[in-house]
Amino acid sequence: MLNVCVLIGRLTADPELRYTVNGIAVANFRLAVDRPFTNREGERETDFHDIVCWRKLAETVGANLNKGRLVAVKGMVQARNWETAEGERRRTVEIVADEVKFLDWPSDRSGSSRSKKTNDQGVDEFEDLFEEDFEDEVPF
Repeated sequence: MLNVCVLIGRLTADPELRYTVNGIAVANFRLAVDRPFTNREGERETDFHDIVCWRKLAETVGANLNKGRLVAVKGMVQARNWETAEGERRRTVEIVADEVKFLDWPSDRSGSSRSKKTNDQGVDEFEDLFEEDFEDEVPF
């Protein structure tokens, strides 16, 4: 059997990093992924996927990602059932991430002290790789 999912999208909010009672890190975030086609009105629709990361990956995500960042997520689709305190049955489907690749640089607004890699002339070496302005595509 095969259960593999690969998504590329933007975070809709900062990741939520928590620790279990056993001290295991877990991070949750929602990823907005545009569909590869347009609807009848010529607009792209967006799907929102819940992502879960565990252990070191969760800590890395929690420390380095924030709302609007572009990432690639590889993982498996998992469905969970539970019962609320009121006795209502609930179900959710989420992606349990094996890998999260950062596909853009943090914005200056994030307060990150990291800087882009530059060459000897002080020019961003990766600037020409990003021809599009992704900021205009954030659906939230």
